[in-house]
Amino acid sequence: MKASYHKYILHFKKPSGTSRGIMNEKETWFIILEEKGKKGVGECGLLRGLSCDDRLDYEEKLKWVCENIHLGEEKLWESLLEFPSIQFGIEMAFQSLQSEDPFILFPSDFTNGQKSIPINGLIWMGEEAFMKEQIEAKLADGFHCIKLKIGAIDFDIELQLLQYIRHNYTPEQIEIRVDANGAFDSNTALTKINQLSGFKLHSIEQPIEKNQHDRMSELCKITPIPIALDEELIGVFTLEEKEALLQKIKPQFIILKPSFIGGFRGTKQWIDLADKYQIGWWITSALESNVGLNAIAQWTYLQNNSMPQGLGTGALYWNNFESPLEVKNGNLWHKTKNWDFNI
Repeated sequence: MKASYHKYILHFKKPSGTSRGIMNEKETWFIILEEKGKKGVGECGLLRGLSCDDRLDYEEKLKWVCENIHLGEEKLWESLLEFPSIQFGIEMAFQSLQSEDPFILFPSDFTNGQKSIPINGLIWMGEEAFMKEQIEAKLADGFHCIKLKIGAIDFDIELQLLQYIRHNYTPEQIEIRVDANGAFDSNTALTKINQLSGFKLHSIEQPIEKNQHDRMSELCKITPIPIALDEELIGVFTLEEKEALLQKIKPQFIILKPSFIGGFRGTKQWIDLADKYQIGWWITSALESNVGLNAIAQWTYLQNNSMPQGLGTGALYWNNFESPLEVKNGNLWHKTKNWDFNI
């Protein structure tokens, strides 16, 4: 077996705003396996500034993986505990190599186009007019669940945007999730959550910065809006640490990004713990290309979670790879269509 790695820069169609600033491009890495005339492809979905494996030795670790590919998937995964995006890429590459079609990793009614996955429509931070334009576009596209990034513009304007949605759409028509990306000050977070509660929101993601476990636990206990942990899960590597975190904070939901939390195996550990402690969960992409998104979507379908998932990011880039993934009426479909994967 031969292995190689390749860097690829994805370019956003429009600058995309988060509470951490504006993104114009996104770096990703691919591992390509070759054996007996077959190829397998895996995406290492690194997100600079957020992934716990955003480290100076990242490329060096990719090189080490390719030089030691003979160790096999399981041993490599175990040795890459602090590099969750590479764990994901390795799992994906081996699954791809073993599949009849390198892009059909988990055959199902989803991959044969019979069933779809409900997803939320993502609204990026920006000027009020831009956010309103996005909201109207998502509603027109048939989404029944939208997710707003909040925390980067004036909070009163964000409240006005939510008021605008609720003035026109009931909670039964549109489910609203908000994601603060840790932007709220821990001292004023509850006041802001109370203000948001009037809009009958589904949940709020990561209201305060990670690693404030005592305060986050307090908020989860008294919040009028269900709280979902997101960034809080990043860098929590062992099963014991994961269980201790959930026992301590007791969130209402957790949000699972395979590229950030150890691929499919790491994600399944979180799911099993969430089910044990009766915590809700859903899966979301971490701005991977369509290659990584495709693998995540196929695996997600098999988890049988009926909630809208966060998998609608395929159209963000002008140089993404042509794929069978298609968003229609707030659902992700896998259509019969050839891939155009060329790095």
